[in-house]
Amino acid sequence: MKIVFFIAAWVAILCVALICVFLLANGLPAIGEIGPLNFLLGTKWKPGNDLYGIAPMIVGSVYVTAGAVLIGAPIGIITAVYMAQFAGVRLQKLLRSAVALMAGIPSVIYGFFGLVVLVPVLRNLFGTGKSVLTASILLGMMILPTIISLAESAIRAVPKSYYEGALALGASAERSAFFAVLPAAKSGILAAVVLGIGRAVGETMAVVMVAGNQEIIPNGLFSGVRTMTANIVLEMGYAAGLHKDALIATAAVLFVFILIINFLLSLLKGQEAQ
Repeated sequence: MKIVFFIAAWVAILCVALICVFLLANGLPAIGEIGPLNFLLGTKWKPGNDLYGIAPMIVGSVYVTAGAVLIGAPIGIITAVYMAQFAGVRLQKLLRSAVALMAGIPSVIYGFFGLVVLVPVLRNLFGTGKSVLTASILLGMMILPTIISLAESAIRAVPKSYYEGALALGASAERSAFFAVLPAAKSGILAAVVLGIGRAVGETMAVVMVAGNQEIIPNGLFSGVRTMTANIVLEMGYAAGLHKDALIATAAVLFVFILIINFLLSLLKGQEAQ
């Protein structure tokens, strides 16, 4: 069984290593041919003219992800506090079932909901439907299950003496939860938020359906936007030659973003442990 466990562990590591090798082997030559600065900082994406600048997609991904976190993180953390500290047993079961159901809904269903419900509502309110705001709201909904489940587990791991001690000192139930329990669980909550960021950065289908898919640097919340994942999905089906290699290079840049996020999470956890 030790051999079986050893092989299973190394298979997982090998899969990640193979993905890294594939992306770097196919993406770096394209970046070198286009030019690193032209590729990363260029604002024109026109494959027909051999212009491959992904700055609009990078900025779009950052905008949409930041908006999703600003919307989803506070709601998810407050919901986790309520489930862990204040909700009754029956309500906890109901909420956990709802969160599990949200986690199991395919992203295309979220996208369809956004296209049919969110886009018309925002168009009536602000005059534009498919935009950074729409994508941020939808992604904020999609990252809620990740943040809620992990944050709740982190809060429940805090000894009850923290909460009871704060109550004994005269703090209200809400103040005890937010100023005694929540700081003690900040490492797990931070991990939940970072994993939510990873989910938002990598989401594709829902964003394609509601973001507008314009290859421009967004100038506000109501501007259309195209993310890196959407750019790959929309054009990989017919791309060839340098165009295809540029899309693979875009995937390599996205992969590096995910690695940076995970590295920062490990770094912050290390600081917390010290």
